[in-house]
Amino acid sequence: MAIVGAHMLLYTPQADAARNVLRDVFEWEYVEDHPGWLIFALPPAEVGVHPSEGSTQHQICLMCDDLDQTMADLRAKGIDFRGGMQEESFGITTTMLLPGGIEILLYEPQHKTPLDL
Repeated sequence: MAIVGAHMLLYTPQADAARNVLRDVFEWEYVEDHPGWLIFALPPAEVGVHPSEGSTQHQICLMCDDLDQTMADLRAKGIDFRGGMQEESFGITTTMLLPGGIEILLYEPQHKTPLDL
């Protein structure tokens, strides 16, 4: 058996607007399997497992190499953020606000990452 990839889903009542951000702002490559249904290639990824207090949840986080510059670049393309930058134990973070209420953590990691291997 081999796991060959991961497919993530974002649900929003503003799906077309969110797709436009991934295509036009993030400039991610994509295929269009059915008209209007874009499937995007993601940058390299990693997965971590964190303990919880009995509940399960999933979170999508995007990493960058310079949070301040990335925020400036994204703001220039119309992306809003909730709050400013926060120092966390794992890196410097902020929350991106995408169309339809999608919130994605964006951070500059200060932890070891297998992406450096």
